[in-house]
Amino acid sequence: MTDPARPLVRTVAETVAATTAGTLTARAAVDESLARIARLDADLNAMSVVLAERARADADALDAARTAGEPAGPLHGVPLVIKEEVDVEGAVTTFGGDANSTPAAADAELVRRLRAAGAVVVGKTTMPEFGAFPYTESVSRGYTRNPWDRSRTPGGSSGGTAVAVATGMVPAGIGGDGGGSIRIPSACCGLFGLKPQRGRVTTAPHPHLWWALGTAGPLTRTVFDSALVYDAIRGNVPGDLYTAGETGSFVEAARREPGRLRIGWSTKAVSLGVRPDPVHVRAVRDTARLLTDLGHDVREVDPRYPDPTTAFIPQFFAGIRTEADGMEHFARLERRTRQSYRLGSWVTPRVRDWALRQTEKVSAKADRVFQDADVLLTPAIAHRPPPVGILDGRGTVRSSLASMPAIAYAALWNVAGNPAASLPCGLADDGLPVAVQLVGPTDGEPVLLSLAAQVEAARPWPLVAPE
Repeated sequence: MTDPARPLVRTVAETVAATTAGTLTARAAVDESLARIARLDADLNAMSVVLAERARADADALDAARTAGEPAGPLHGVPLVIKEEVDVEGAVTTFGGDANSTPAAADAELVRRLRAAGAVVVGKTTMPEFGAFPYTESVSRGYTRNPWDRSRTPGGSSGGTAVAVATGMVPAGIGGDGGGSIRIPSACCGLFGLKPQRGRVTTAPHPHLWWALGTAGPLTRTVFDSALVYDAIRGNVPGDLYTAGETGSFVEAARREPGRLRIGWSTKAVSLGVRPDPVHVRAVRDTARLLTDLGHDVREVDPRYPDPTTAFIPQFFAGIRTEADGMEHFARLERRTRQSYRLGSWVTPRVRDWALRQTEKVSAKADRVFQDADVLLTPAIAHRPPPVGILDGRGTVRSSLASMPAIAYAALWNVAGNPAASLPCGLADDGLPVAVQLVGPTDGEPVLLSLAAQVEAARPWPLVAPE
C-alpha cells in the first residue's frame, strides 16, 4: 500500500486496492489527480485539456454504484489520461494541432473499455502533430518538458502521457506507437512502456493506425500496472484491419516467474550510421549480467536486422496523409505537416499496398532472431534525451534525420509487428533515466511481461520524477 505521507502517487494496482477496499473513493482519487495536475503541469505542458467536470461526475457515479452494491471493475476509480489522437467524447481530437474543432461524438472503443473497467478519464495529453516525430513539440502546444530535467525533451510522440505518468499526475495513461512512440518517451521519462503485438488493441473507430505500423497502449510506472490496463483494453472489433493471436491473461503473466529463457543481446543499431551512447551500451551489458545472475541463458547475438525503410517510409507518409485528409481545417496544419503531406504525394494506394507486402517480408526476416532466442535485449534509444527545441526550424527531412537516434532500435518492430518494451534501468550520471528494450516473438507479450516483472523486482527504479 502507498505510503500515507505520499497519497498522490499511487500506482494503478494501489489505487484499485484502495478504492475496492473502501479506504479511498473514486472521487478522492480523481480530486488528488486534478490537484496534482494543477500544481505541476504549468511548466511541464503534459496536458492539452483537463476534463475536470466530467471526471468528477464520472467518479461520483462510480462511488454511487459501489454504495449500491455493484461490483467494482478492474480499474475502479483509476484516473487516466489519453493521448490526443484517441477520441474522447466531448473533447476535440486534435492530433496535436489546430486543424480539428468539433468535439468527438463518442469515445474510441479503447476509451469505452477503460470506462467500463472503472477508469476515469481526467484529460488528454500533448503530442507533436500526428505523432510524426519522436519529440513532443508543436506550434500550437509548444514544448513538453522532461520532468527529470526541464531543459530536455520527454521524447514522443506520447510525450505528454509520459510526463503525466512519470510525475504522478495519473497512475497510467494511453499512448500510441507507430515508430517507437510508447517506448521512446518511456525510456526518456523512466516508465515501463510496452508496444503490443500488432492488432492486439483495437483502433476503432478507425480500421488502423498508420496502416501496419501503429498500435495503442498504456505507459505506466510498473510492469503489473501495464498488464492491468492491457487486460482491460485488448481485443478486437469487426472492421479492425489487424488482429493479434490468442494469449492468456497479461496480469497472470506479470505475476508468474518466466522460467529459464534464452536471451540474446545486441547493441547494434538497426539504422545505419547511428551509434548508441555509451550510457545505453552499459545499460544493456549490465542488464545482460543481471539476467545471467537470474538464471537465464544470455549471450551476445547478431540479430541480422533487415532494412525496414521501404516498408516504413511509405506507411509513414500514408499515415500522415490519411489523418490530414480527415481534418476539418487543412490550412491550419503546421507548415512542416503540410510539407510532409506534399512530400508523400507519391504514396498512392498501389505504393502503399506494395509497402504492406514489404512489411510481411521484413517481419519474416526480423523473426529469424527468435529461432535461437526467446527474447532480444537492445538499447531502447541511441541518444540521451536532447534539449527541447530540437525540431525548431526544421522541415520534414531534417526533422527525420534528427529523429534517427530515437527510433534506431524501435521502428523495426513496428514494421515487423512484434511486441517490444522499454524497461527502466535507473538514472544515469546526467540525472536522466536510462532504459533497455526487450523484444519478443510474435504474440510474445506474456514472456516480456514475466521477464520485465522479474527484472523490476531485482532492480527497482525510481517510480516518480522529482518535483
